[in-house]
Amino acid sequence: MTSNARLSRRLILQAGAASTVLGAPGLLLAQPKPVKVGLIHPVSGALAYSGGQGRMGCQMAIDEINAAGGIKALGGAKLEAALGDSQSRPEVGVSEVERLHGEGVSAYVGCFSSAIALPATQAAAKYNTPFMIDVGVSDAIVSRGLKNVFRLAPGNAKCVDDAFAGLAEINKGAGGIAKSAVIVHEDSEFGTSTAKLLAGKLAGIGLEVKEVLKHATPTRDFSNLVLRIKSLKPDLVIVSNYQNEYVLLARTMYQQKVDVAGMFSVLGGGFNYRLIKEQPDVAQYMMDFNHWYNPRNPKALEMRKAVEAKGGLFTFEVYCGYNAVKCYVDGIERAKSAEKDAVIAALEKSTWSDHFMPYGATQFVNGQNTGGRAVLLQASKTDIEVVFPNEFAATKAVFPRPKFS
Repeated sequence: MTSNARLSRRLILQAGAASTVLGAPGLLLAQPKPVKVGLIHPVSGALAYSGGQGRMGCQMAIDEINAAGGIKALGGAKLEAALGDSQSRPEVGVSEVERLHGEGVSAYVGCFSSAIALPATQAAAKYNTPFMIDVGVSDAIVSRGLKNVFRLAPGNAKCVDDAFAGLAEINKGAGGIAKSAVIVHEDSEFGTSTAKLLAGKLAGIGLEVKEVLKHATPTRDFSNLVLRIKSLKPDLVIVSNYQNEYVLLARTMYQQKVDVAGMFSVLGGGFNYRLIKEQPDVAQYMMDFNHWYNPRNPKALEMRKAVEAKGGLFTFEVYCGYNAVKCYVDGIERAKSAEKDAVIAALEKSTWSDHFMPYGATQFVNGQNTGGRAVLLQASKTDIEVVFPNEFAATKAVFPRPKFS
């Protein structure tokens, strides 16, 4: 083959390749760079169920945004999930922040556990990377002056205040039957900080604290602790712990027929549709003050159906993760940039309201959404209903609960 022939053939091949690229759908060369988001959840270890639910909610938001054309302000850039597993351990959460930083994430969403969120957000602050807290209620998370941290849901101080307003109203309606309580909590940052707030507020609504009982996570046997509760004869048992321990404690109390006016929790990790499905007799009449969707919002009901159609359960971790991602992307749209400083500045001025929570428009003060609110819930054998505040209530609370026969 002559040199001229070889040259002509090469030019034809190059021209063909160029035409393939230029004619490709979407003009591949012009595709905007994806925005990578680090999802840090405990998807193994003691908190794996809740962590997996949170990751699912985040991924649902990412898929929805991408299916709708991506981030409009960035020319349709897609979101890309970079997955991290804290293994239910704070030190691993920190190492996952560092690893994902090396992978070029523009933001983090997580961490479910307050004990993991505290050091993880501190690590992310070194890089000024936005960190959206999906679940993690300790107010220490947003009280350290970290400019990169944003939490949509209310923290434990507001939850305790609002929970007691609801509990006081229900108790008053029952003639003030409840006069004493035992507090049970897990011994990490979440349970300890919440129990401290609970103990300090009960006297204000006329309840004596008979004892504060703590336990480890994980705990495999609550027999002795429940015997102690039974001996104290409180009117209320008030609980603050995670999924597995919450369910095991409730089941042990049911099995030992501990008669109380109510089993009440603030941010109870196991008060969800899984409890109803697996332990309907145990769940009946239990009350919890927790994150919940607005039951009158069509988008919430549509999303619940979608999750359940796939065999999942619509727990609070799902929609807290979903909304955290959506709020972050709204910050990008407002900033017209995924640059960290620009997004943080946009989030600080956020008025995002495209959510289905019982909130108003978002307003962050020191990283905390001041419009976030939780609700008081009660379980039956088949469902969970809002019983307070009245504007979201679907039914009235059954209180005191019927005694064991």
